[in-house]
Formats: sequence, C-alpha cells, structure tokens
Amino acid sequence: MPGIRGPSDYSEEPTRHPCFKINSKEPFNAEPSRCALVSSYVTPINHFYKRNHGPIPIIEDINRYSVTISGLIRHPNELFMRDIWKLPKHTVTATLQCAGNRRTAMSNYRKVKGVGWDVAALGNAIWGGARLVDILELVGIPKLTNSTPFGGKHIEFVSIDKCKEENGGPYKASIPLSHATNPLADVLVAYEMNGEMLNRDHGYPLRVIVPGVIGARSVKWLDSINIIAEECQGFFMQKDYKMFPPTVDWDNINWSSRRPQMDFPVQSAICSLEDASVLRNGKIIVKGYALSGGGRGIERVEISINNGETWIEATRYQKECVPYVSDDSSSDKWAWVLFEAEVNLLHNATIVAKAVDSSASVQPENVEDIWNLRGVLNNSWHRVQVRVAQSNL
Repeated sequence: MPGIRGPSDYSEEPTRHPCFKINSKEPFNAEPSRCALVSSYVTPINHFYKRNHGPIPIIEDINRYSVTISGLIRHPNELFMRDIWKLPKHTVTATLQCAGNRRTAMSNYRKVKGVGWDVAALGNAIWGGARLVDILELVGIPKLTNSTPFGGKHIEFVSIDKCKEENGGPYKASIPLSHATNPLADVLVAYEMNGEMLNRDHGYPLRVIVPGVIGARSVKWLDSINIIAEECQGFFMQKDYKMFPPTVDWDNINWSSRRPQMDFPVQSAICSLEDASVLRNGKIIVKGYALSGGGRGIERVEISINNGETWIEATRYQKECVPYVSDDSSSDKWAWVLFEAEVNLLHNATIVAKAVDSSASVQPENVEDIWNLRGVLNNSWHRVQVRVAQSNL
C-alpha cells in the first residue's frame, strides 16, 4: 500500500538491544532475561519481548500511509495518520502476553511445535492512541453493537506484514464486534508505547491493542479493518492459537472443533531466580509477576519452598505508593501485578509460585494436565529448582 511496504526478506531489520535471548532469528523472536523483565512495573521498550511472523514492515512516507475501513457497513472510509491524531487520545496500561509464553517447560514434558519461550514472552506498557469505538463511529457503527444492519459480527485486523503461514499473505486476526464496540474493553488503535512513538518491532505506525486477550489478536502494522460476518479465516485464527486437550496429536487434530483463543488464563512466574541458581542458605526475596485475562485482577499469589507442601502469601503491587486491590478502580485492570515474598532457605529446594484471580480461578498444578501439541497457554505452577550452599559461620 502507499507509504509502507512489507519486505520479502530479512535484509532491512531494525537494530535490537543486545540484552535479548534470541529464540528465532528469522523471523525475529526474543525475550529479555527474567530479572530484567520485572525490574519495573512498566516494561522499558528495550526489554519488551519481540514476537514476529515475518520481516518487519518499512514506512516510506508516513503522510501517504492510511488504514481502510470496509466490509459489511454502509460508509467505508480511509483514515490517514492526521485523521487518527485528530481523535481523542486515550492511554491504557496493559500487559501483552504471547500465547506461547512458557512453552519450553511444556516441551520439556513432551515435545510441542513452536518458538521455545521461557517465562518472559510478555511485557507491560502504557499504550496511547485512538479508541477503536471512536474510529468505528466514524463509519456508522455505534458503541455496544453486536451486529451491523448488513450482518457484520466480527472485526478483522489485517497487517502489512507478510508471513509464510499465510503463503506470503498478510497476518490477520479478528475479535467479535461486541468486544470491539464496548468502551469498557479499552481496545485501541495505538501509535504510542510508553509515551514514545511505536518503533518498528512493535508495530509502527499503527497497531491494535486488545487488552486481556492473547497477544496474537493485537495486530501490528495495521493495513485495514474489515467488518465481516464470521471470524477471520486466516491461519492464526483457524489453524493456530487454539487450545486442545492432551489426547489430541497431529494425526487426529480437527482444527474446526475448537474456537480461536481469546482471553488468557491466570498466570504467574518467578523471575528473580533461574533454574540451578546457587544461593547461600538463609533469607532471600522471591520476585515475579502474575496476571489474568479478561480484566480479572489477581486475588493472591502464593509461594512454596517445598514443592507445594506448604505456602506463604506474597505481597502484590503495581504502582508505587498505591496499594494494590484486586478489581479496584485504583488498579490497572489490564496489567500484571508484581509480587515478592521473603523465604528462608536452608537446603536445596523447588520453589513454586501459583496465583488465584478474582474469579477464583487457580493455576493447575502440573503441566501434563494442560499439555497441548502447540504448547500454548502453559499456566501450570511455575517451579524453579535451586541449590543452597551452606554458609561457613
């Protein structure tokens, strides 16, 4: 399209910060260290995970770049950046999490297909842009709409980015129209991240942010918005990012038997420790993150130093000097909470974290109970095995 192009190879990739653990070079997929991830409530852009399916698009003329809105509506439209900037600007603090976060642990139990992520395929940012509900009103779709007069029930977001899974076509995904037109869902067409213009890796010049939903639906490098009757028929909606039981394998899978995944489940991970960390005996602070999908808050986080035999409750926090209360208006409902707990280690231990959200959903104990062939939505208890060296007192 005018003003922007999707390269066919990886010769024009942006420069990345050297801190990342690279899980895939082409396309580029990388995550920060565990410790760096939880060094602050708002994740610095240089520490925010990178999830790509193809070469990074390039803006050639921002003044010619536009997003088309069409489909099952009466008045299609074309919006340029100047049109987007004229709309009221909103900011939303939201955590994006790849559905494959913690896939490596699932693959360690039984082989799965996909990028091998540790626990840092997520990040929390302050996103700025126009609300999707305001954009849709420009084409005659009012707030809280389930269907257009022409039968439109879903909003499809199409990217400029080209990927092999779509046979060289664009990445695309959709959400229900009822979700898109709900002001309380806080869906954005974003042009800022942490107060700065989006960079190329994170969707410059425009991307969608769908809070509380797996990151695969927050389409980057937005090309068009289509109002359609059925769910998007793209690869990543119909043949990926679906949750299957452990009994399903590549020989008996029926993709049409499961709906595309939207909300992510309650999740937590320890980030201050690595597996095989060697520590002095005595008191240490265990730190990490917890979050849940759909705007659900975190009711509690518990830590065990004996593989779940006994537990202590961790302290939860978001913003400085503001007590975190699950589902309270003072809390960021789309964002993670950070936690910490002091424990007394006397010998080698398996340290475990589990979280409970405001709907009383709790993380499952074992990865084998939720294993699936694509390795998505691993939210089993997070375990870290550490060795304790005795102090010479």
